[in-house]
Amino acid sequence: MRKTVSVYGLTLSMPMLLWQLIFFLAPLIFLIALSFWTVRNFRMEPDFNPGNWSRMLGRSVFWEAYFRTLLLSASAAIVTSALAFPASYAIAFKLSDTARRWAIFLMVIPFFTSYLVRVYSWQIFLSDNGIINAALGYVGLGPWPMLNSTFGTMIGYLTLSLPLVVLLQLFSLIFVDRTLVEAAHNLRCGRLRTVFEVVVPAARVGLTIAALFCFILTFGDFVSPLYLGGGDPPTLSILITDTTKSGQQWPRAAVVALVMIATLLVIAFAAVRFAYKERGR
Repeated sequence: MRKTVSVYGLTLSMPMLLWQLIFFLAPLIFLIALSFWTVRNFRMEPDFNPGNWSRMLGRSVFWEAYFRTLLLSASAAIVTSALAFPASYAIAFKLSDTARRWAIFLMVIPFFTSYLVRVYSWQIFLSDNGIINAALGYVGLGPWPMLNSTFGTMIGYLTLSLPLVVLLQLFSLIFVDRTLVEAAHNLRCGRLRTVFEVVVPAARVGLTIAALFCFILTFGDFVSPLYLGGGDPPTLSILITDTTKSGQQWPRAAVVALVMIATLLVIAFAAVRFAYKERGR
């Protein structure tokens, strides 16, 4: 059966198409061209110089930053999803409609303030003389180095993505068929087994997309690794900044950015394919 393109549907989708062309495809094309330009006397000149790619991809510091960023983002996605699921499950299955609306409102409140402000506030808590170490000192513990560490970076990642992950998981769990849960209970399936064998598979699409959003946000984040992680050793976002400061090497920074975009696209397509695998069959 031959499919026809609806003029009405094409018209409605035009703003999204224009948005992608103007704010994604066009900058991406410019970024690709920029990665081949040459910097002479601190000025960029249009060129076709593949040396930017060989220089950046041939440096060990680049691959160390790449795998470090990949590991941190993957860990953040796993930890955030694991911490968010009990909250989203309780909101979806245990609360009344009124309480659920209030819980959603409370999840939105953190986005009212700047992410940078929230990260700065964490410095007060995580520093060696901060609130947490002061409280630990009263019981004879600490001080523990939490600021300028991987732990500090993960706290920042949680601050960035936890409310969003809870909301995305919640919107998926709300639409889980309750009759499947009741059937599992009638078959004497325990609560924990029902969660992992009924609820999680039924909400797999939303849970996967939530983890994917967390990975995307943290993979390109610059604030937490710098202000809570110390910036050393660097992540890819910090490496881009350091590269631009080193002789105005914007073309080499463009190489790092393109590698990041390619990585995110591959992981995004793989995650979406995993999420819809069984449904597609």
